Amino acid sequence: MNITNSVKYIGVNDHQVDLFEGQYVVENGMAYNSYLILDEKVAVTDTVDGNFLAQWFENLEHALEGRSPDYLIVHHMEPDHSAGIAAFAKKYPQAQIVASAKAFVMMKNFFGDDFADRRLVVGEGDTLSLGAHTLTFVTAPMVHWPEVVLSYEQSEKLLFSADAFGKFGALDVEEDWACEARRYYIGIVGKYGAQVQALLKKAAGLDIAKILPLHGPILEENLSYYIGLYDTWSSYRPEDEGVLIAYTSVYGNTKKAALMLAEMLKEAGCPKVAVADLARDDMAEAVEDAFRYSKLVLATTTYNGDVFPFMRTFIDHLTERNYQKRTVAFIENGSWAPVATKVMKGMLEKSKELTYAESTVKILSAVSEENISELKALANELVS
Repeated sequence: MNITNSVKYIGVNDHQVDLFEGQYVVENGMAYNSYLILDEKVAVTDTVDGNFLAQWFENLEHALEGRSPDYLIVHHMEPDHSAGIAAFAKKYPQAQIVASAKAFVMMKNFFGDDFADRRLVVGEGDTLSLGAHTLTFVTAPMVHWPEVVLSYEQSEKLLFSADAFGKFGALDVEEDWACEARRYYIGIVGKYGAQVQALLKKAAGLDIAKILPLHGPILEENLSYYIGLYDTWSSYRPEDEGVLIAYTSVYGNTKKAALMLAEMLKEAGCPKVAVADLARDDMAEAVEDAFRYSKLVLATTTYNGDVFPFMRTFIDHLTERNYQKRTVAFIENGSWAPVATKVMKGMLEKSKELTYAESTVKILSAVSEENISELKALANELVS
């Protein structure tokens, strides 16, 4: 695939993977993106996952058309992008390896070699001339690893963005960008909002025509849309007005309350209502919706003097990713000594700028008429 006359796509699609990073369901696979810049000097940007090196080398050889690469530029050292570095270095002994200082430390850890005799260390503002093309390097520590650099090609206004602006899904499958990019961002990068904000400030000073990420499609139209979503996500602002009800239920009574509340919210005019069964639904989807919507209802049972395990896991996912700037409400259930609300509030105590709903719902085993009234009051408060 030609991105421009001089820049070619040489990445691969992975439809073998079932869990990306061992935890994220990827029904439509993954893309591991790699690019080739042909100029007086030839540069390859990043490699791919180790399971696809043969295909990648075939793509590379075809695109080179008999030439040899002068540089391998390493933007990010996660193995799904760096697995081919040692094999590339062996196949092309004349090529220099270009990366940040921290990336070379990681290469030593991964491959037992930091390529001291052929490395080119780059940092903020450093440039690499290929002829008509010049790359300027932009450091992006903790987006989402410490060694990350991006590069900006000046003549064609291309931003090689590492894992920023990536998404789940292979490139040979058509799907909405925002849904899987949101789940990717929140799950993988979401903890590092401050670092993404710092990167966006740097990017604002660049005239960008195309964004070339390491996962997902090349972005080249309406870039303000993608950058705007990244600004929203990384500043932890709600993307949409709406409510996520996340619940766990042992014998169905807490589930009943959660579904009743969902109907009440819809009847009261709530613009968007999502419901997640934390024991059965994809946890990453539930976490995505918690960050997407402005309000969250946590509904669970008291369990062993604590909360049901799936709820604890869910809240841990939220707090790990700096959940903040939302309204949170609670529904607790307990046949005796219910403490679920107290436990959940304690788990959220370090989260910033949370507003707690005044209406409370305490179920004692089964949903009562009093509980129905409490649910109605909660629904009205959440849509007011």
